[in-house]
Amino acid sequence: MIIVKIGGNILDNPARLQAFLIDFAQLAGPKLLVHGGGKIASATGQRLGITPKMVEGRRITDAETLELVTMVYGGLVNKQVVAKLQALGCNAIGLTGADANIIPARKRPVKTIDYGFAGDVDGPESINAKALEALLEAGLTPVFAPLTHDTQGSMLNTNADTIASVLATALATAFTVQLVYCFEKKGVLQNAGDDNAVIPHINQDKYKALKEEGVVNAGMVPKLDNAFAALQQGVAQVLICEAESLPRIHTGHYSGTTLSLN
Repeated sequence: MIIVKIGGNILDNPARLQAFLIDFAQLAGPKLLVHGGGKIASATGQRLGITPKMVEGRRITDAETLELVTMVYGGLVNKQVVAKLQALGCNAIGLTGADANIIPARKRPVKTIDYGFAGDVDGPESINAKALEALLEAGLTPVFAPLTHDTQGSMLNTNADTIASVLATALATAFTVQLVYCFEKKGVLQNAGDDNAVIPHINQDKYKALKEEGVVNAGMVPKLDNAFAALQQGVAQVLICEAESLPRIHTGHYSGTTLSLN
């Protein structure tokens, strides 16, 4: 099966989102979509008088912000994506981690920074994979918002890349899983200023070297950390590419970065 994660750069662009969803709906076999929506949450919050609080690119989720992201991620963005997929003949079902207890998580402990109601997932063993498999076997396509729950009644804001990774590893025992991170670039770039300088393949050793050289930095580090964690726990393949490459993935003729352990 294929698990695809899309970010705000696609969600923010109606034409690009529609093109992506057409391609996603046409993918054969069981599939699952994980979406972000941070920019939409920030813009909606500004209209409501809620100023986003960010530290090192991560959102501080206080009680007011938790209400905002639950509304925007779990409601506005998730249901719009589900409705568009239904219009394309893809029988999607919108979910958060609280639904069917699929993704329980823990409120992130305070260290140097208090991230508020941010959720950390223990790992694939905590995922209710059986409930997810039942939905897939029923012919449904799960669409996950980046929200989990603490099992005590509170929602938690959780990184969408992490959600995609743990769902992929949890399903890897039942399926041969291909995990695809779609974002605004064609892949991992050797030179951030050159959109065509795609590194076609990265293994663990090369990843370590690229981090030391500073080629891979900032937001790309947690994305690749999640990707390698998925590979280490049974996911067959991880790809990082632009959304427009999705229809060509099965052919192998696409621009993107393939990640492997060796």
